[in-house]
Amino acid sequence: MVFVISKDGKPLMPTKRHGKVRRLLKQGLAKVVKREPFTIQLLYETTNYTQPVTVGIDTGSKVVGVSAITDKEEIFSAQIQLRQDISKLLLERRQHRRFRRYRKRRYRKPRFLNRRKEDGWLPPSLQWKVDAHVRIVNKLSKIIPITKVVVEVAPFDIQKVLNPGIEGKGLPKWPAERI
Repeated sequence: MVFVISKDGKPLMPTKRHGKVRRLLKQGLAKVVKREPFTIQLLYETTNYTQPVTVGIDTGSKVVGVSAITDKEEIFSAQIQLRQDISKLLLERRQHRRFRRYRKRRYRKPRFLNRRKEDGWLPPSLQWKVDAHVRIVNKLSKIIPITKVVVEVAPFDIQKVLNPGIEGKGLPKWPAERI
């Protein structure tokens, strides 16, 4: 699949016509923008007609699944590994900061009213993962004309996985004499 960008920088529909792409590149009517995923930019005016493209994202703590589809076919799919070392790096940074504090004296008045967190604050490791999902969609929107984004957020019912016959919600009902 070759991704195509118009002369204005807007994403067009990707193509599988590799011979046509090769001829456009040889004749100087297109240039290579990226090699991974292979993306070209047209150097001549063309129509901006595109089909509706839906991007589906399956969020996860370690791996994010991404797929872009039209009505007829899948045009992009990937599994993206997320970083797992952010907590460890923050801990290491904190230890360096504490060691530095004990080596040299502080000659300023200590501040104690800076401990309140803002509304919507997330821990840095979670904030990075949220930002990673946004970055993925932004990168895709530069090479694919996205019309709709669908994010799947479905928690697993571990009890249902372990015991497929389980039904209902909440605590089990006990006989009256046991209460």
